[in-house]
Amino acid sequence: MTVNPNFTWDDLQYFLAVARTGQLSTAARQLRTSHATVSRRIDRLEFSLKVKLFERNPRGYVLTGMGQRFVEAAERIEAEADRLQADITSGTTAQRGVVRLSTPEGFANFFFADKIRSFCEGHPNITLELVTIQQIMSLSRKEADIAVSLDPPKDGPYLTEKLTDYNLSVYGSKSYLSKASPIRNRQDLLSHPFIGYIEDMIFVPGLDYLGDVHPGIKARFQSSSIFAQLTATRNGLGLCVLPHFITRTLPDLQIVLPDEVELKRNYWLVRHRDISQIPRVRMVTDYIFEAVRQNQDAFLRGFQAPEEGMRHHSAAMGRGVSRLSNKSP
Repeated sequence: MTVNPNFTWDDLQYFLAVARTGQLSTAARQLRTSHATVSRRIDRLEFSLKVKLFERNPRGYVLTGMGQRFVEAAERIEAEADRLQADITSGTTAQRGVVRLSTPEGFANFFFADKIRSFCEGHPNITLELVTIQQIMSLSRKEADIAVSLDPPKDGPYLTEKLTDYNLSVYGSKSYLSKASPIRNRQDLLSHPFIGYIEDMIFVPGLDYLGDVHPGIKARFQSSSIFAQLTATRNGLGLCVLPHFITRTLPDLQIVLPDEVELKRNYWLVRHRDISQIPRVRMVTDYIFEAVRQNQDAFLRGFQAPEEGMRHHSAAMGRGVSRLSNKSP
């Protein structure tokens, strides 16, 4: 590959933005420039390298085989440039760029959204994108930089760390339970309507709760949204398995069979190894770990000591972590 002397680092930034989004318009918004400028920079880069990096089609820009190889090299250059800038500035506010975080709906809406303001105030030049759509975002295709997942990837070039355990119980509204037939054991649950996920839309095994409570339970009302399930439960539609961190501030809900039925699941934090040490990605990662560490009682019914992995991560964190408040902003 012969490189034209007109090749610049700026061209790599345009290339990475298009590689990560697949769209000229989206890349242009991130780079705060025009659609035409991004297109021109990509054409110039391909001309300089004398290779085709993207296939153009009606749905956007798709990396070629050479483009995929080139994106790995470009990200290593980006990571080194970010580290150099961090060393020069010795400060967190100088870091800039976009970090896309993909998390389950419950974690995002009922925990992390309350913590975002503190991060944004401490890192005004970092744009945080929070994705909560009901699917697994692909880190390998750069659809997300960081993912909070219920089930860690079994293989691939990923750095995976356990974020926290969290407890779930069967809940009903107090108004529903005051009128419903008594629940003395698991068998009694079969005479009550349940709320749960749509079975063929459960995208990770960790969301399949009802069989763990009793194999005979079938949800009468099903939704892909935990928020819709919570609303239906509070409106007295029936019983539902819900995480402690969602219900703990809702006095109208009551745990059913608290000494007999309690589930445990895990959240994992995953990022691609190639970008895990980019300062802005590391700052968001460290912030998430610290937010969870300071609020363990939100996740665990009956507070427990932090997991060993979390203690290790906390000890290894650098200067990029802002001080958190246990109160929602």
